[in-house]
Amino acid sequence: MSSGLRWEDARAAAYAAGQAAALRPAAQVELAACAGRTLAADLPALLPVPHYASSAMDGWAIAGTGPWQLVPAGTPLRPGQAAPVVTGGLIPDGTDGVLRSECGTAAAQRLELCPGTEERELAAGRHIRPAGEETAAGAVVVAAGTVLTPAHLAVAAVCGHDALPVAAVPRVALLLTGDEVVTSGIPVPGRVRDTFGPTLPAIIARFGGEVGGSRRLPDDFATTAEAIAGCGGDVVVTTGGTGTSDADHLRRVLDAAGATILVPSIRMRPGHPALLARLADGRPLVGLPGNPLAAMMALLTLADPLLAGMTGRAPAPLHTVRAGTALRPIHDQDRLVPYGTAPDGGAVPADHIGSAMMRGLAAADGVMVVPAAGADPGQQLPALDLPW
Repeated sequence: MSSGLRWEDARAAAYAAGQAAALRPAAQVELAACAGRTLAADLPALLPVPHYASSAMDGWAIAGTGPWQLVPAGTPLRPGQAAPVVTGGLIPDGTDGVLRSECGTAAAQRLELCPGTEERELAAGRHIRPAGEETAAGAVVVAAGTVLTPAHLAVAAVCGHDALPVAAVPRVALLLTGDEVVTSGIPVPGRVRDTFGPTLPAIIARFGGEVGGSRRLPDDFATTAEAIAGCGGDVVVTTGGTGTSDADHLRRVLDAAGATILVPSIRMRPGHPALLARLADGRPLVGLPGNPLAAMMALLTLADPLLAGMTGRAPAPLHTVRAGTALRPIHDQDRLVPYGTAPDGGAVPADHIGSAMMRGLAAADGVMVVPAAGADPGQQLPALDLPW
């Protein structure tokens, strides 16, 4: 096995592979079904927002100086007149401003100021929301590549949209290997419980994909080759078999099938044997190591940026954390370390973070990337948020 790519280079290669992958074109989807989908094109406002001048307060629309003669709501105003208005209500023509309900007293078709009302309450334009105050017609209100939240959907609705152009959801075929894996109950010595079947579909969904099928395979060359060729999907994700022992078949299967290896391995711990390939039919394949934590680090490094590239969103952003303790070096390999936050704000390795362990990741605040040279206390380190 080659020494592989550096962590940041592997991540960049996965994003580029996603951008290059062929996928179904974007589709118009009803607004209420767009949460969590990726916007495929810049979204313009179809009208100014608000599209009419409206009141920011309950009270009265007023014209000129008071006291004012009261006229019915919505009536165009002449100087010396006022009309009731509610928050969000249409401002009548001729209005100078809105007088809040607590600043006036209305009786016998006459509106008067309350004693002590500040002069600024009578300023021109007071408590009026002008048309187009939030956005002008044609302005981009949500950028392409945005993963849509309910707040984005509210903006789209206010701006006149009933459906949105969203990127197709990549369909992921899962191939789970391992003769020693059991799916229920308490395993006997030599057997292990399956951690991938219950977790990978949810994580892939957080990355913007959708598991379209899942199959369990024995550790066998012919079965693995047949499964990869026939599993369908836009992306294939495999677990286990990424090493070079006689029991590991994935690399030999890919070589025999004419696949192009884009990331042969990654200079990181855990997760070094992870790989990324492009199958002869153009589908990307992510090979995850069999150890659970190693596989999770490979998912963050390869699967997340791959699916981001396929759906047109940006890769998950890195932020920085302050090392809360000395972190040992590992020769020529970055280390992805689930961390917790110490009382002083420093990032410290979580407990139980061996490559086969998941307790530390389950309790972690994120994953910090420790360079091969290690890190001193107080050093700033890149870090990734967890997808949950």
